[in-house]
Amino acid sequence: MYFSFLSLMILFSLVGVFLVIIIPDKNKVLIKKSAFVCSVFTFVISLLLLLFFDSSSCKFQFVEWLELLIFFNFNLFIGVDGISIFFILLTTFLIPICLLVEWFSKKKNIKEYYVCFLLINIFLIVVFSVLDILIFYIFFESILIPMFLVIGIFGSKTRKIKAAYQFFLYTLLGSVLMLLSIFLIFFEAGSTDFQILLSVKFSEKKQLLLWLAFFISFAIKIPMFPLHIWLPEAHVEAPTAGSVILAGVLLKMGAYGFVRFSLTFFPIASVFFCPLIFVLSLLAVLYTSLTTLRQVDLKKIIAYSSVAHMGLVTIGIFSFNLYGLEGSFLMMISHGFVSSALFLLVGMLYEKHHSRLIKYYGGIAQIMPLYTFFFLFFSVANLGFPGTSSFCAEFLILLGAFQVNTFVATFSSLGMVFSAAYCLWLSNRLLFGQLRVYYVSSYCDLQKKDFAILFPLSFFTLFLGVYPEIFLDYIHASISNLI
Repeated sequence: MYFSFLSLMILFSLVGVFLVIIIPDKNKVLIKKSAFVCSVFTFVISLLLLLFFDSSSCKFQFVEWLELLIFFNFNLFIGVDGISIFFILLTTFLIPICLLVEWFSKKKNIKEYYVCFLLINIFLIVVFSVLDILIFYIFFESILIPMFLVIGIFGSKTRKIKAAYQFFLYTLLGSVLMLLSIFLIFFEAGSTDFQILLSVKFSEKKQLLLWLAFFISFAIKIPMFPLHIWLPEAHVEAPTAGSVILAGVLLKMGAYGFVRFSLTFFPIASVFFCPLIFVLSLLAVLYTSLTTLRQVDLKKIIAYSSVAHMGLVTIGIFSFNLYGLEGSFLMMISHGFVSSALFLLVGMLYEKHHSRLIKYYGGIAQIMPLYTFFFLFFSVANLGFPGTSSFCAEFLILLGAFQVNTFVATFSSLGMVFSAAYCLWLSNRLLFGQLRVYYVSSYCDLQKKDFAILFPLSFFTLFLGVYPEIFLDYIHASISNLI
């Protein structure tokens, strides 16, 4: 049976963009409701995508052809497999949350804000489903535009313009070599269609050159050490919802690109450069974990911890075995929930007290018990506590790494020790101790909207930790096909 779920998801988001644009600026409530309803419908359709997905097959499913006249008559060939389906689900799940975050906001440019996030929704769905590397590149870079606007216009501090340009230029310039390599692939194979390229065998020298070109682009997106400089700045200056979608989904595009393209098209080069990946990933895990301990801004702490976790992801991917790859995908989904929730919690604190510096807070547990519960839960999930999704992911990654290189596995496991150090240190400084009433005079616990946002994130974090098979069963066939 033929289901056009992917095109329906894109259509609902486009309808949302159209409705938000035509509704008058003064009717902010209708703008918010229209955007939110369309994003929820998109999420519901993505659940149907999962419901009808055949987990026993490694082939692409729900394949469709869409003609894009605006892109010079390129056909948009889309479909999903076990590798991409959960990234689409994560995207459509987080976008309504991002829209809810600013529900009671008094921002003047609320229409532009909602249009940006609906466009991000569309672009991400296409990135994770398109089966043409040229169209992938176009949408891969198109996400920079709405995200640039989100950081530059709706950011929270005076350095938001600098952070927006740094984010834009870093990621755009890093992808120029990827575009040139796509042209080289086209001249070599005569096509940019993913399924046609699967049968093309590149020479060893070309694989090495093409892999490096793709690597720079994906490494910046993840980001890998030492190309991570733009991330803490972008997180600090971005609004809460911008940090959520940046950490929750955008960082995963680089790892997705490694699995979808680098491992698939350039297997010889992937093995050749494996030591480079391990060295950079170990530096990311160790250096950024130690750097996290000396940060004073709450957002920077979570941002640097994200770099460390993504270092574990790349170690798992380039372990070239089932345990490492499945652990990496589980880590990416888990990080999408946990890191997003931590950014939301910091944003809720900033919204009430207009500061993210740790020195202004302390003893919050005495007067904000609900906030304390969620912050402690996601902090222990972030450090990989047993029973949470991060523990299962880290266990699989380290198991896969031990089969390849015990040195790498041993030192990467130190990341779990360091993550416990900065997570417990942060929780202790923020939640316990003496209440600093001379800095912050009034405190208010979580509201109904805040609880409604955090509860599903905590549920899925716990559910994947207790029963990860429901996720692993879907990706198993597609991952097995790679190795």
